[in-house]
Amino acid sequence: MNPAEILVLYYSRYGATRDLARLIAEGIESVPGVTARLRTVPAVSTVCEAVEAPIPNDGPPYVEYSDLQECVGLALGSPTRFGNMAAPMKYFWDGSSAQWLSGALIGKPACVFTSTGSLHGGQESTLLTMMIPLLHHGMMIMGLPYSEPDLMSTKTGGGPYGLSHLAHADGRAPISAEEQRLAKAQGKRLAQTALKLIQP
Repeated sequence: MNPAEILVLYYSRYGATRDLARLIAEGIESVPGVTARLRTVPAVSTVCEAVEAPIPNDGPPYVEYSDLQECVGLALGSPTRFGNMAAPMKYFWDGSSAQWLSGALIGKPACVFTSTGSLHGGQESTLLTMMIPLLHHGMMIMGLPYSEPDLMSTKTGGGPYGLSHLAHADGRAPISAEEQRLAKAQGKRLAQTALKLIQP
């Protein structure tokens, strides 16, 4: 039997959100019978003629809408841009009408994660607004419960809405030990829930 796949979809400019995605993928793959499918989105430009190469220079491939159909769950990550997800990620979701019409994501579990340059730079509003297109697609949103003790002690990121990370203005702050544990816990919880939903 092929393992169930959970899509870990992210956009990252300086690498912090990418690192969170990898940690979430570790948590997902700690659950037997589940694997993580890492994907990213290309950057967008105000110059209409500018396009990204069809294959990224490094890292995971660009997401395709078929990935949404094939996954049993979704972890969605983006850096904060004025309290919202970054434009490349928003652009991807704005093009997902066919998947909405077909109900490709209805009933699948999802979680969200983000990184910010400042402690009060919009972590919670980004997580909450990232949930909106997922709710429109009929997904079941999962947060991080306070049974995770690191939520009570972290001074950099993490909350009941989902994983977050304080990257500082240059994006180079290391992911704290608490954030790492929370990332893996969020991935594990998502995978366990997805398995329960697909088992007869």
